[in-house]
Amino acid sequence: MPDITATQDPDGHRPVTIQPDAQRLLEIARDVLSIEAAAVLSLRERIGPTFVTAVRLLLACQGRVVVSGIGKSGHIARKVAATLASTGTPAFFVHPAEAIHGDLGMVTREDVFVAFSNSGETDELLTIMPILKRQGARLIAITGNTGSSLADLADVHLDAGVEKEACPLNLAPTASTTAALALGDALAVALLDARGFGEDDFARSHPGGALGRRLLTHVRDLMHTGAAMPVVREDALLTEALLEITRKGMAMTAVLDDRQRLVGVFTDGDLRRLLERSQNFAQTRIGDVMNRTPRSIGPDRLAAEAADLMEQFRINQLLVVDAAGALVGALHIHDLTHAKVI
Repeated sequence: MPDITATQDPDGHRPVTIQPDAQRLLEIARDVLSIEAAAVLSLRERIGPTFVTAVRLLLACQGRVVVSGIGKSGHIARKVAATLASTGTPAFFVHPAEAIHGDLGMVTREDVFVAFSNSGETDELLTIMPILKRQGARLIAITGNTGSSLADLADVHLDAGVEKEACPLNLAPTASTTAALALGDALAVALLDARGFGEDDFARSHPGGALGRRLLTHVRDLMHTGAAMPVVREDALLTEALLEITRKGMAMTAVLDDRQRLVGVFTDGDLRRLLERSQNFAQTRIGDVMNRTPRSIGPDRLAAEAADLMEQFRINQLLVVDAAGALVGALHIHDLTHAKVI
């Protein structure tokens, strides 16, 4: 048993708890992780033709994938339904107890019903099985008992059985729920791949939050254009370039030749390096001190790609050029942070 005892403090009122041994806590945690990892790895050896059948059945579904379970298996079923829905397989969760009292009307003959139950003998699920079978819905059961009633009723049964729970009493669902979750994820990812579900599809399913911003925001959505772009001619004096940098507030300016082609860039960093070499700027032309190999990106690239480039080359700005190499915009790292892309 854990080394935890409770005694009374001197005034006889509040209990004083002695902290458990740190080494024992770490040993328990490591045992739990080892047991659950072994449970998931054991599934790998059991994946076979029935898994392929289950994936094909879900791919052929003309309706929705209805996922169900109760108790801890219900929590797993909810998560798997959410993962399926977000990766290209229309799915929703139905609580079996609610299904008995009317929610079964959500299920049609075009649907595939996925039932999670470690024992395979969950009363609420077994009660609705005859109705589901009668109306023509197909059934995939994911249980820890290949000889269970639910496994017998299923069109496809996937074995998520584990040797033991991570709970030292071998009672609390721990390894079994981990295994069921991993098997549900395996189904979702296999379906994702079979459907050719890509980044653009994923972005449409996740328009909110940081993930949506990274997948949906393009450089053209954030870049400075027109009069907001810092630009000087190649024959401009350095002092003119510094004024342009100050006016536009991007800590740099693009440099164009007399045909309006991009030929260079000059940044605050270039100015600092120039100050180390010379103090006479009165007649210095920007074309003589600019960087002739500016980093650039296309307007249709993802803003997240621009962030990666800035990080890779340790720069804070990018010039935006079109397919012909013409300057069409400018991007600063602050534009990315303000848009919460990074």
